[in-house]
Amino acid sequence: MAIAPLSDAVSVLVRDGDTVALEGFTHLIPHAAGHELIRQERRGLTLVRMTPDVVYDQLVGMGCARKLVFSWAGNPGVGSLHRLRDAVENGWPQPLELEEHSHAGMAAAYAAGAANLPFGVLRGYRGGNLRTHTRVATVTCPFTGEELAAVPAQRPDVGIVHAQRADRSGNVQLWGILGVQKEVVLASSRSLVTVEEVVDELEPMPGAVVLPSWTIDAVCVAPRGAHPSYAHGYYDRDNDFYVAWDAISRDRNSFVAWMNENVLSAVVA
Repeated sequence: MAIAPLSDAVSVLVRDGDTVALEGFTHLIPHAAGHELIRQERRGLTLVRMTPDVVYDQLVGMGCARKLVFSWAGNPGVGSLHRLRDAVENGWPQPLELEEHSHAGMAAAYAAGAANLPFGVLRGYRGGNLRTHTRVATVTCPFTGEELAAVPAQRPDVGIVHAQRADRSGNVQLWGILGVQKEVVLASSRSLVTVEEVVDELEPMPGAVVLPSWTIDAVCVAPRGAHPSYAHGYYDRDNDFYVAWDAISRDRNSFVAWMNENVLSAVVA
């Protein structure tokens, strides 16, 4: 594990054509890392996330992605992801392949990957036609004979998450509403964690998860690296931004202008 500048970590860990999962649920969404992928012009990525929102809209709109594996997509509390829709419906800036799952299916797939198993098992994908449009199979329980759904394990090339803090040895601590960050780091071949700060010692926090340094390839200090989402205990969600993004992203020209000014021209410490 190394504590490194974000630009250096992305340059080393993320390659064109990789499968990359940037995970966070409601808060701790790794926007800073996503923006660095855009600045370094990564291409041909398979992007994985349970709930892709604004940062995935940006990655898709800037031509980074060829495929999206997900279980829900949208601008939370506002509406559609217009850049994602443009890619799917019109092939701009390039066509986007979709692989859609249920939330439970994605969670089972991540858990299987973290456990180094080939697939996850669940009761799901019933009562609709989703299973005819995605990668899911049926297995029979050898003990009860019950038929269950099986989903292929998620084993990303790179897992990226944001957390509140790390110590100087590279152990990472996150707390608040947690999604599948732990599973993503354990399931991925390489992992990158951005943090709000590096401290001398991790203070115990109720309900916190600690990712030990040996599970992480790089820790990068990125203050406000989850904005416009929030980082519990550090800053609030920027609700106005999510509303503003709806108008910014509806038009290709306004989207590109905003990205040029706020991402491509940004000076990263």
